[in-house]
Amino acid sequence: MRTAFLLAAAAAVAAAQQSGRDLRLEKDTPPPAAVPAAPKIPRSYALVVGIANYRNLPEKLQLRYPERDAESVYSILISAEGGNFPAENVHRLVGPKATLANLRHELEDWLPSVARADDRVLIYFAGHGFVYEGKGYLAPYDFDAKNVAGTGYPMDQLGLVIGSKIRAKWKVLLTDSCHSGAITPEENAQLNRRLLDLNSSLFSLTASRDRERSFESPDWGGGHGIFTYYVVKGLEGSADENRDGIVTADELAEYTHRNVRDASGGQQNPTSERGSFDPNMLLAYVPSNAAAGEAPPPKDGTFIFEANMDGVEVFLDGKSAGVVDRGKPLRMPGLAPGTHTVKAVKMGYEPDGPRDEMVYPGQERTVTFRILIPRRRSKAALDLFDRALEAYNKGYEKNYKRAAELLAQALAADPTFSQAALYLARTQNALYDEESAARSFRRAIEIDPDYLEARASYAGMLLDIGDTDEAIRQLTAVVQRDRKHAMAQYLLAQAFRMKGEYAQSIDAARASIALEPRNAEAHFWLAESLRLSGKYGEARREYSEYLRLSDFDSKLAGKLNYYVVGFLVGLGKKKRAAQTDIWKDLRSLAYFGICDADRKLNDYDGAIASCRQSLNYAADDPFVHYALGLCYMHKAQDTGAVELLPAAEKHFRAMLALNGDLAEADYARKNIAAIEGLLQSQ
Repeated sequence: MRTAFLLAAAAAVAAAQQSGRDLRLEKDTPPPAAVPAAPKIPRSYALVVGIANYRNLPEKLQLRYPERDAESVYSILISAEGGNFPAENVHRLVGPKATLANLRHELEDWLPSVARADDRVLIYFAGHGFVYEGKGYLAPYDFDAKNVAGTGYPMDQLGLVIGSKIRAKWKVLLTDSCHSGAITPEENAQLNRRLLDLNSSLFSLTASRDRERSFESPDWGGGHGIFTYYVVKGLEGSADENRDGIVTADELAEYTHRNVRDASGGQQNPTSERGSFDPNMLLAYVPSNAAAGEAPPPKDGTFIFEANMDGVEVFLDGKSAGVVDRGKPLRMPGLAPGTHTVKAVKMGYEPDGPRDEMVYPGQERTVTFRILIPRRRSKAALDLFDRALEAYNKGYEKNYKRAAELLAQALAADPTFSQAALYLARTQNALYDEESAARSFRRAIEIDPDYLEARASYAGMLLDIGDTDEAIRQLTAVVQRDRKHAMAQYLLAQAFRMKGEYAQSIDAARASIALEPRNAEAHFWLAESLRLSGKYGEARREYSEYLRLSDFDSKLAGKLNYYVVGFLVGLGKKKRAAQTDIWKDLRSLAYFGICDADRKLNDYDGAIASCRQSLNYAADDPFVHYALGLCYMHKAQDTGAVELLPAAEKHFRAMLALNGDLAEADYARKNIAAIEGLLQSQ
């Protein structure tokens, strides 16, 4: 149970514990109607905040699940079967990141700077909420109970920001806090109006009424706040009453209120005001619902999943519902009555399912999974796989082609050989056959849905072909299952660097480095995002660390598995037929990064040396020639060494010869003209 609110600044609050917690009618049905066209989804931005452990609060006031809640909300917002928000447009403040200063920056600076009149903006907060001297506050990570007004974020300020600073057609506020009902308190009509009557396009849904407590428990989906659990289930499609594929504000409000009230025995009642928002506001689009046809009866039911061993991942209607351990059931309330498809998987074993199970209205039903049969590989398939790996590990195009042949034969001999499907995908990707590689990656995941290495490697290829959003979705699924998956973390670092979300990239890279300090590529992507954030000294150190860790003989580079670095899409590079090419390109880019950082720090001699090193690995890189031209030109200006200008002109011309269509080309031409004019005058 989420704790009650503070009556005064220094008052202690005792934490409580949540102790617990018609069949479909047969009828004639008309032919199914055509699936409606996909709705137009506005440009969307979101801020997701979750704080479980507070820096300045006593142990009895710490929470358990807000950070898990925030990650679940983030996942459904960026899902193509959910919120449909671009990943780069969803900012997260989780745990120690959710300071008052950061909260203010995101709410008062970032969102007002990006949102426009036709956009959709969503703000989600999970953590503590307080009422002090008649005013409501959200508690950031550094909240101090001795200074509520100075360290809490005032809800009236939140109302002011949403109402007058953030411009958007649709505005959504979701708060799951210990006393988030303070946003709509029954005894404070002024504060109620301040938030709920800002304009007709604000949808404010809060976890509870005034004086009520907001519960959290492991009984909901393995551990969530009850409010957030049903919000996420609703956005996944359960709230879509008419099965048109669209979850509206009205549908989410009704679904969440009904289920939270029932699940808490009436102790918690989410609040919204029907007149304060557009009831048809689109909160999620779930195409699979639009194809499903008839809406289910309204009374929901519950599955309780149990398994005979630890680490069993359960899939409900094709989506991961969570992980079940032996003796620790997974409770999934809020399910539409009728038939649902369930499946349990564990790597290395035959799955239990898929099979159909019935949800009965208003009833709980236990579904038991038995993972019993280890997968056994035929000797022929294993021999083919071993021979394929031998060829694969030699690198280079001809060996990849041989490996692909052998892996295809291994899969023919054993169609459930997920490792063979994964390595076939990697091999096809190295041979530029991206369409076949995508099929093979998906096949590996279909065989073993909990094959995290396959998901992470698939994400690496998605980064290569520019599908960054789907890559982030795959990687998010990996790190939610295993936060210590270093490869997924550094691929997230790359993905967010490509999206221009440098703060999230830096966080992911550092998480990867903490897990595997010798992962060279994690240092590379950390350096990239540091440099592009203007932190040139730190970036230089990380580039140098990458170069140190990857400093092996170039003859060995072809044996290294560089398939997961995303192949530098968006960086002016795309070479994959031999892995050596990728190693060379990364080293070229690292030296270029040092060059650029030194140039920004006005160390032109160091910059020139690093750019020359970069050209040793990639002599035809126009960006490096352009940077060298700038270095020589600026050094000439600073020192008066006019004799450096011909070198600057040479590199500007080399850049234009390699690619005269770059955005910097006009500057190169102007610099050439200026240099020629100066040299002629002398």
